[in-house]
Amino acid sequence: MKRKFQIHPFVYFFVTTLYLEIVIKMTITNHIIDSNFIYMLIFTLPFILLLTILTKSFNKIINKILLFVLTLLITIYFEVQYIFFNLFSVPFSFSTISLANQALDFTSIIKDAILAHLLVFILILLPFIIGIIINKHLDTSKYHKESIISLVIMFIISYLSTYLLLIPFNSNTKYSRELYYKIDDQVALIDKFGLITYTKIDISRQIFGFEPELVVEDEIPYNPSKEEGEIDYGYNQLDIDFENLSSNNKTINSINKYMAKQQASNKTEYTGMFKGKNLIFILAEGFNEVAVDKDRTPTLYKMVNGGFVFNNFYSPVFLSTTGGEFQATTGLIPTQDILSTWKKEQPTISYALGNAFSKIGYQAQSYHDWTYKYYKRHLTMKTLGFTNYTGCGNGLEEKMDCGWLPYDSEMVNVTYQDYMNSDKNFVTYYVTVSGHSPYEAGDNIARHYDEYVKDLEYDKNVKYYLAAQMELDKMLETLIAKLEETGKLDDTVIALVGDHYPYTLSIDQMNEVASYKKDETIEVNKSNFILWNSEMKEPIQVDKVGSQIDVLPTLLNLFGVEYDSRLILGKDILSDSEGIAIFSNRSWTTDYASYNSITKEYIAKKELEGISQSDYIKRMNNKVANYFSVSKMIIDTDYYTYIIGSE
Repeated sequence: MKRKFQIHPFVYFFVTTLYLEIVIKMTITNHIIDSNFIYMLIFTLPFILLLTILTKSFNKIINKILLFVLTLLITIYFEVQYIFFNLFSVPFSFSTISLANQALDFTSIIKDAILAHLLVFILILLPFIIGIIINKHLDTSKYHKESIISLVIMFIISYLSTYLLLIPFNSNTKYSRELYYKIDDQVALIDKFGLITYTKIDISRQIFGFEPELVVEDEIPYNPSKEEGEIDYGYNQLDIDFENLSSNNKTINSINKYMAKQQASNKTEYTGMFKGKNLIFILAEGFNEVAVDKDRTPTLYKMVNGGFVFNNFYSPVFLSTTGGEFQATTGLIPTQDILSTWKKEQPTISYALGNAFSKIGYQAQSYHDWTYKYYKRHLTMKTLGFTNYTGCGNGLEEKMDCGWLPYDSEMVNVTYQDYMNSDKNFVTYYVTVSGHSPYEAGDNIARHYDEYVKDLEYDKNVKYYLAAQMELDKMLETLIAKLEETGKLDDTVIALVGDHYPYTLSIDQMNEVASYKKDETIEVNKSNFILWNSEMKEPIQVDKVGSQIDVLPTLLNLFGVEYDSRLILGKDILSDSEGIAIFSNRSWTTDYASYNSITKEYIAKKELEGISQSDYIKRMNNKVANYFSVSKMIIDTDYYTYIIGSE
């Protein structure tokens, strides 16, 4: 009788794990097999040996059960990482489990994401399916004690050998060591070491803490020529001597050293332009420039093309709405770790939107027409300076229908009297929800506006997205009408940014309605920043690159709020500070070029002055790395509390 062939668990897990790592590497980092493959292989080997030990230590039945349970858990984890990345443009981190639970509680969104990426979803599931098919050929017989000991020794040797690759004897291993120990770059970690090792590093950093180090300040100077005769309006800078500040906290001293080298942004002819006026700030769910249409969204169209017109503005995705909110209201870069600490520790953020305006006597209030605790806003609104916060569950449900999906225009109708009838100046912050995915026929917002989009020659999901954004237009129309009715229109500025582009739409769907072909990393995030006041009779065109982190300092300067621009990483878009938009995978775009950190593709926009392309890339990469690190340091140390005590 012919003996059937047997597959050792080591072979099974070796093939399965490397296959899954290659699929993830290909889909997340756009690389397949490159020079980093040897790192991934060596760093993953101990994990494979550990799985082998577990599935050879017990009797045959238990070993077989363990083999399939472990394979299933690994498969589910890889599926979660893939779907999470496609939804939020960042790999999942254990620092934000609570946030992820809330962000993913819309089951239809998960379903749509799976259907949109069904091929890769099935590819990740394939090893588990094959394992079931070849079940009878998997050798899960129990090993003798001596064999288990041999496997354990192999595991220890392979684990220790990983550190040999981290000895900094050349530039490649030096970078690998810095990435492993000092740099919080999730995509780069997966690209270099694989998803399994990234996960090990991520968990270790959550348990033992992690303090990023700033890039050595050897950046190549870059000072493009300026026009002659420019008026010197001064700088947005307070009397803080960072060089002579000292703390017992090493991290705070590092921030002080960094701040001392930063150039404050200059004041401009627009400084104080809106001083004494009211401000209504809207974080619009899923809003993107593709939603703006002269006929379907006339109010949006009027406001986008009136007031200040920012022609190169980006709303980068950083973990869904909460990341967009953090960027726009604090001027800092959000990561999952930063957002988790923000929500848990609730540090003081002195220049955050509500705090900055409350300090000069404004009445501050905020509203969200969905669950008021969503993304822990009942806690974080206080850190932003909005102690008067109302959402569904703490009062708003008594005034309007909070069933899914609420109408943003109704939120304005039931809240405007809270602040428009006040004698005080006000800053009002609205977080909308009507533009939330999924975009489908069954959605009540889509049904309400279906007649306006049903004949469009777009994919049905695109049409329903456009329908949902028509409710945002209705909200703005209502807002303007109420301001006019109460006599506050001329004295009120309306600012609006999207939290992120509609990431449940594919890039092909986005390009159906876009005015130019967008890529999936940079241009898909290009959007509008509305900054409008009825007294502005002619639009002011602004071509400099800007993003959500620049919104807050731009508003502070326009409203004449005294602040130190060195303490906010974003810069006033109207100043002569360097324009840059930074994305979650550390890609960037400036007035001079765009750079994809994954593909290393550099696309020039205009000629550089006095600096080579390679030096410019190095300089901007250092700048981006420092922005990520300093943002984390500021939140981790509650730095603003420290610096306020030093003023």
